[in-house]
Amino acid sequence: MADPARAHASQQPTLPTRHIVGTAPSEGTPTAQRRPALLVLEDGSAWPGRAVGAEGTSVGEAVFNTAMAGYQEVLTDPSYHRQIVVMTAVHQGNYGLTPTDDESDAIQVAGFVMRAASRTHGNPHADRTLPAALADAGVVAIDDVDTRALTRRIREHGAMRAVVSSEVLDPAELLEQVTGAPEMAGAELATAVTTPTSYTVQADGPARYHVVCVDFGCKRNQLRLLAAHGCDITVVPATTSAQEILALAPDGVFLSNGPGDPAAVGEGVATIAELLGTGTPTFGICLGHQLLGLAAGARTFKLPFGHHGVNHPIRNLRRGTIEIASHNHGFAVDGDTLPGAEGPHGAVAPTHVNLYDGTNAGIELADRPAFSVQYHPEAAPGPHDSRYLFEDFTALMDRRREGSA
Repeated sequence: MADPARAHASQQPTLPTRHIVGTAPSEGTPTAQRRPALLVLEDGSAWPGRAVGAEGTSVGEAVFNTAMAGYQEVLTDPSYHRQIVVMTAVHQGNYGLTPTDDESDAIQVAGFVMRAASRTHGNPHADRTLPAALADAGVVAIDDVDTRALTRRIREHGAMRAVVSSEVLDPAELLEQVTGAPEMAGAELATAVTTPTSYTVQADGPARYHVVCVDFGCKRNQLRLLAAHGCDITVVPATTSAQEILALAPDGVFLSNGPGDPAAVGEGVATIAELLGTGTPTFGICLGHQLLGLAAGARTFKLPFGHHGVNHPIRNLRRGTIEIASHNHGFAVDGDTLPGAEGPHGAVAPTHVNLYDGTNAGIELADRPAFSVQYHPEAAPGPHDSRYLFEDFTALMDRRREGSA
């Protein structure tokens, strides 16, 4: 059966050239004293608003996120590297930012687009406002944008390159910058966000397992949950070889999320393929899922506008249940290319499917102790329906121990 998401991508219409969508706030509005800003998409549409973050100009791929809360986790998720994120929920920044909610060491987005950014907060645990955090991080942001109309445009015509600026307000000049920017397809971005050196995270309580996490753009909550399940963790750079990983004597290998096109991460795919041949228990999330699929003989493709939100329904084909899950990805494993017994590592079976568009959301290998999911069971933000997957991973490591005893 043809993949519905891929069919939609092939039917994208040709769009007209530059035009202004909406208007900036009038001089009588409370925001009128703030400097103007402009967002321009590669289809030529221009979206005026007011500057929120740092002064400057930033180019990236425009995507939308439907989460009602969790803007701090979105901002600091490495999977959003080189993307301009449009938040569909109206109010952003209401509860400030707190040190414990960062998912990485920095704000990762290329730009941030909002309907209304709060310039104050009442959270006693927060240490900064959203506008201050964006400015300190050098991130160009814009609000007073009609984000519902903008989201509809992206849904109808697909994710596209965009530029947001608080210094250049000429749509034609900004459009030139957009059309000269690189596409997301073919972009290898994992090495831009991975840890430069290895480090360790201790288990919560007695350690039962030693897990090597290959950091393609890892979120901290993944490490927290591995630690909560009794794992001592060694986090290694994305370019670490299979031999270097195996020299650490892991009970299992965890493949993290990350940004960019999985097909461009050739070194990572080769490493995973070599690890699969050793029978090392392996668990992948998001980009890690896509890389595992490639290593096992499947193919990946770019979605029309990606999945970015915390409310996607997922059918678990093994359990016959539905779970609501957190997503952040622009590519997917092509379920029609999952290999049978002739695959390089045996048959690969689908385990989960996204009920929004029928795309693959999980796989497992029949002849290797390896599985992965497209979504984020660690959430942050999002529901906890899928946290059982961390228990499935520890069960794989237990079975490997029992088999080698």
